[in-house]
Amino acid sequence: MTETPHPSHTVVVPNSIDMVSVLGPGDEHLGLIERAFDADVHVRGNRITLTGEPAEVALAERLLDEIVTIIRTGQGVTSETVERIISMMRAESTERPADVLSLNILSNRGRTIRPKTLNQKRYVDSIDKHTITFGIGPAGTGKTYLAMAKAVQALQAKDISRIILTRPAVEAGERLGFLPGTLSEKIDPYLRPLYDALHDMLDPETIPKLLAAGTIEVAPLAYMRGRTLNDAFIILDEAQNTSPEQMKMFLTRLGFGSKIVVTGDVTQVDLPGGVQSGLRVVEGILDGVEDVVFNRLTSHDVVRHRLVGRIVAAYDAFDAQQPTTPAQRDSRPRGTTR
Repeated sequence: MTETPHPSHTVVVPNSIDMVSVLGPGDEHLGLIERAFDADVHVRGNRITLTGEPAEVALAERLLDEIVTIIRTGQGVTSETVERIISMMRAESTERPADVLSLNILSNRGRTIRPKTLNQKRYVDSIDKHTITFGIGPAGTGKTYLAMAKAVQALQAKDISRIILTRPAVEAGERLGFLPGTLSEKIDPYLRPLYDALHDMLDPETIPKLLAAGTIEVAPLAYMRGRTLNDAFIILDEAQNTSPEQMKMFLTRLGFGSKIVVTGDVTQVDLPGGVQSGLRVVEGILDGVEDVVFNRLTSHDVVRHRLVGRIVAAYDAFDAQQPTTPAQRDSRPRGTTR
């Protein structure tokens, strides 16, 4: 009994599209497509013939359509882009990968900041739609970087009049008097990552002027106490290192015309023993409160070197296998009785 041959389908790439952009240098993208789908791929000129299971052929055809759509926006397509499109397609989301990867948040000096994963796009959309947004996830998922890009975008559009960036200086226990140097020199190491991100998003010569005018403020969390922050885009970074009392203090600084984004990684708490993380308990307290949204990013959303995502996933798997002590169980997020 002979097997029924799989049907073939031919995709014709428009003549206006460079085939090297579609197939990749040295057919790198073509190799990714062949490995990702149970289909044979043959290329002749601008015609790509796909042979295999109908469902796999349909997915491969959709991938090619997404690649062509992204190329038409003027973006370059890398092997990383192709891998991200495949990942989004396998997730069976309603969003088109091309729409996710083509969303321009901010452009500066020829560089454009865009979400690179489905969860990042949803996180960015949440910042647009809600007054208070939490971005919770491991290192490298872009939670702080994207929030800062949205803040700069809002400032440039004059939706707000100032940006406030803050972090708890937990490594010093916020007892900055014990550190050598001026107050600025003591604080600077804890705020340096925020300054570094600003330099990616704004012309470096404008940053000192914006800081001097108070249009952008970068300060330790302790400096927020007693203030009401109106007409501002406020970002609390490294929020896992706040106590529940500090988290409440920060959230209640919200003034009229303002937006808050809180970012952190609940697996990287640096608080002294016995101090509970405000980020770990806040979801149980604010869950269901209107105009507050919680977004979770995972190792799949890591946009640093691809090995970083694998490292994060390996640590997550290791932690999941470890027996928990009563103290660790007590520190897990849970609702608060009031």
